[in-house]
Amino acid sequence: MHTPVLIVGAGPVGLALAGDLGWRGIACTLIEKGDGAIEQPKMDLVGIRTMEFCRRWGIADWVRDAPYPGDYPQDYVFLTALNGYELGREPFPGRAYEACPPESPQKRERVPQDMFDPILKRFAQSFPHVTLRYHCELTGYDERPDGVHATVRDPHTDEADTITADYLVGTDGGGSTVREIAGICMRGDPALTYTTNVIFRCPDFPTLHDKGRSYRFIFIGPEGTWLTIVAVNGADRFRMSIVGTPDKRDHSEQDIHQALRRAMGRDFDYEVLSVMRWVRRELVADAFGTNRMFIAGDAAHLMSPTGALGMNSGVQDAVDLGWKLEAMLRGWGGPGLPRSYEIERRPVAIRNVTQSSVNLQRMLSTRCERPPPPELFQDGPAADAVRKDYGDWFTATMRDEWFMNGFHLGYRYDGSPIIQPDSTVAPPYATSTYTQTARPGSRAPHVWLADGRSTLDLYGRGFVLLRLGADAPSGEGIVAAARSRGVPLTVVFFDESAVIDAYQRRLVLVRSDGHVAWRGDAERANAGALIDVVRGALR
Repeated sequence: MHTPVLIVGAGPVGLALAGDLGWRGIACTLIEKGDGAIEQPKMDLVGIRTMEFCRRWGIADWVRDAPYPGDYPQDYVFLTALNGYELGREPFPGRAYEACPPESPQKRERVPQDMFDPILKRFAQSFPHVTLRYHCELTGYDERPDGVHATVRDPHTDEADTITADYLVGTDGGGSTVREIAGICMRGDPALTYTTNVIFRCPDFPTLHDKGRSYRFIFIGPEGTWLTIVAVNGADRFRMSIVGTPDKRDHSEQDIHQALRRAMGRDFDYEVLSVMRWVRRELVADAFGTNRMFIAGDAAHLMSPTGALGMNSGVQDAVDLGWKLEAMLRGWGGPGLPRSYEIERRPVAIRNVTQSSVNLQRMLSTRCERPPPPELFQDGPAADAVRKDYGDWFTATMRDEWFMNGFHLGYRYDGSPIIQPDSTVAPPYATSTYTQTARPGSRAPHVWLADGRSTLDLYGRGFVLLRLGADAPSGEGIVAAARSRGVPLTVVFFDESAVIDAYQRRLVLVRSDGHVAWRGDAERANAGALIDVVRGALR
């Protein structure tokens, strides 16, 4: 069989790419060697930028209405044990009560992978030109100038088949077969910690202690931070993570039961549902692909989950790839467009991977930077004062991990060959705050329009040329240049002061992925050269 795009790996990134291509009218085939079942959700926070993409795709309400209860408090609690001492707390409301920040029409959502993947699957399958094949394993491929020939097999029957594709995308995780066949290496730290995740069921969990319902409990013992427990579904399922160290250790069944008892501070009834031993890594691939093959998500970058950047970075990869593959398949993309994927996304991956490790070191600062004093675990007024001081310090230390819009929204494509820069100076990167900018390479700012829409609702299908202000140039040269090259372009006029203030120029060209490609107060003398830059035809 032949498919324009063959996607290998049906996790959230592969499903997002299949859905995005389907939404764009591009046929694709997504294969997965397993059955898609999820025993251990690897992510549980849908970031704010991912939610903006869901809004674009028309599925934001599906995510909002996911089964995770909207009134379940999202507090982060730092403690010695559930029936021990509380050291600090970062309170957050249930997701139904968290407001959208001023810089976005959306907000982050607590929706674990076993709830989010089915939403993305439903989205992808809503398009008749998207094919999903489970129990279909990639065993090899041969890249050619005009496409890829892939060999696949059914792991149950061992029957082999060949699929030809114009493009191949590996979204097949940290152990990516696509990446391995391509001979692409990953560099960084291969073992930050050896961690054991345990999903357990305990319907009475909130009644067994006095710490209340919270999303995440972080446990500090004499050795420092050693364990976390999170509310996986906001009901009866929880995930315990024995954080571990860089030294390899396979925690035994006895270790798991002892850890659960120590965390609770007494015996209690529970049912262990699954155990997953994994390694927390800090790795980025040397290359993100070739002319016909690409890798995305964990296949391209592996990071600590501290900060919830992993899956969300992968969805950003998928969106960056989606419009570029559409452009190539529809014939208006230039030869530099596929190469721009790595140039744009790899620096973002390096920044996110590095910051995730910084967040991990914050959580583990109790092990080396400031080990817990003995008084932390003792009774009495003097010990209470020590606990307050230590808890205040740790709460402040951890705060940057909980507020990360500077990473989820603030990633930029500085230096991209398909961005036409202006003379402005790049603003400094921030962590917990995000200041919107329409500087080329940045995410186009969100502004509420008079008709109730967001400016973000304008972007996604082709390029958009914003004409801002009563004296805005017509943009006719840009329109004509785009038309002559087959580049889809829509012109939108606004004379609303809030939009003009946010975008700061009278003409602003926004790409299909919602990033600014160019802006200026006057029309370009050579509009054709501008269009050739942004479609990857010049460099």
